[in-house]
Amino acid sequence: MPITEEQVQSPLSADLQAILCCLNCGGKLESDQAQGYVCPACQRAYPNVKGIVRFVDAQHYAASFGFQWHRYQKTQLDQGEVRESDRNFRIKTCLRPEELQGKLVLDVGCGMGRFAEVATRWGARVVGIDLSAAAEVAAINLADREFTAFQADAFALPFAPESFDIIYSVGVLHHTPDCQAAVKSLDKYLKPSGILSVWLYSGYNKWYRFSDFWRRYTHKMEPERLHSVLKVAVPFFYNLERGLRHVPLVGRPAAGAVHHVFPVNRQKDPEARLLDTFDWYSPKYQSKHTYEEVFRWYEAMGMEDMRVGESSIAVRGRKPARRA
Repeated sequence: MPITEEQVQSPLSADLQAILCCLNCGGKLESDQAQGYVCPACQRAYPNVKGIVRFVDAQHYAASFGFQWHRYQKTQLDQGEVRESDRNFRIKTCLRPEELQGKLVLDVGCGMGRFAEVATRWGARVVGIDLSAAAEVAAINLADREFTAFQADAFALPFAPESFDIIYSVGVLHHTPDCQAAVKSLDKYLKPSGILSVWLYSGYNKWYRFSDFWRRYTHKMEPERLHSVLKVAVPFFYNLERGLRHVPLVGRPAAGAVHHVFPVNRQKDPEARLLDTFDWYSPKYQSKHTYEEVFRWYEAMGMEDMRVGESSIAVRGRKPARRA
């Protein structure tokens, strides 16, 4: 009987068959068709719900991101001639297309698939994980790519050691309870000579102090309610700041004070402005870091060839080759 197109196993499917491991006993997982995965050794099952295999039973502290990316499913995806995500991916990961071509890549905190879209366009086979239900959106957005999304925790990933050629995480790990531990936990899954690249919020500029103050309260709000509040507050403070700048003498200092005390995103596009402001005020955790700090983490992992990107704090490093 001839093999149909549907029966041909994709390269990414073969990769997953080789690297997926049980969180309970470490045994290799087997696909249970559309039901998800099961561990033959301990019989633990990982269900497929809404097209996504779940390795966690809740979104925990990441629920706001699930709401965010279901609400803004395609806002940050590159469309047509617009290549903003492509540009951001380059400057925040220090990666180039030729480095990803044909590689197995892990996107930690894939969200709605913004950067996985770039990586797959560059020829990578990408596995995206997200603690939130945003993984559902990524799976839909990249259904025609060599991409698979899982709902999983960065601190407990269902992969065998040394599985990936490249691991990147852009704007995510500073939203975990322990950013340093999250970064260091990824080294285990990187192949020898593999690249680890992260982008984190900068701790150098203190403009964010008031946003951190307000976030003590805003992160406790239901995402839907916070979003409704910001739909009014963001255009109000954005336009107030712009209007004050035209007032002679005191206008610019007053505008600066407004932005300092009530920070909102300044992007020209209103939807992107609201999205990014929501992203500031909704997370429970939001740490800031310096290059010196992140370099110490990389040095502790034994990373080599460390580099910084064009947008702080962007750091990449290479895992040493296996010694003969």
